[in-house]
Amino acid sequence: MSDHVYKVIELVGSSTQSSDDAIEQAIAKAGQSLHHLDWFEVVETRGHIVGNKIGHYQVKVKIGFRLD
Repeated sequence: MSDHVYKVIELVGSSTQSSDDAIEQAIAKAGQSLHHLDWFEVVETRGHIVGNKIGHYQVKVKIGFRLD
């Protein structure tokens, strides 16, 4: 097994559907410009309320990726 060096970034994904979808949105967007995504960690979950209902979910995630 090779030694690796990782970088960690924080992103906030949002979705009107679910917190899981918000996580997937953040990871998908990160994957458009970053390579070797390896893991994520949910740091915070929150949302926006509109008319006494959930307007959208917001999830802060840490994403780890290997450096080239």
